[in-house]
Amino acid sequence: MAKIELKQPVVEEISANIKDAQSVVLVDYRGLTVEQDTELRKQLREAGIVYKVYKNTMMVRAFKGTDFESLTPYLEGPSAAAISTTDATAPARVLAEFAKKADKLEIKAGVVEGNFYDAKGMQAIASIPSREVLISKLLGSLQSPITNFARVLNQIAEKGGAGAAAAE
Repeated sequence: MAKIELKQPVVEEISANIKDAQSVVLVDYRGLTVEQDTELRKQLREAGIVYKVYKNTMMVRAFKGTDFESLTPYLEGPSAAAISTTDATAPARVLAEFAKKADKLEIKAGVVEGNFYDAKGMQAIASIPSREVLISKLLGSLQSPITNFARVLNQIAEKGGAGAAAAE
């Protein structure tokens, strides 16, 4: 069997993973212990993120002609890819949080919703809360004025209605 026939399924697997991806983040995992790597993989899996180590040449072939082609210059040395199809900021958030405990983990670069970011840009992306948190904050801020209005109406009613409040 020719080498190209062995490599083609790997390139197709990468292509399938990135086809509907909202974000891809490249990391250098050198220096992580087995326990740290296992914990990182567990956290990423729980967040619905595909995390795999591929040969750089395979990723270059799979990224060619896609939004993720801008990551090609960062494919040097050991590289792992964290791919998310659901939450665009999740890979950066989980990896950055884990990197605080495991200083050997280094975020190289990433593409989030078609935009390329270097390591510093990915740190900024990591600070963005998840979609669910943002929605709950929005709903909380929308609900706050209504709650305050209801509280005022309740206090007026307890004092004996609008006539009693106007007499004061």
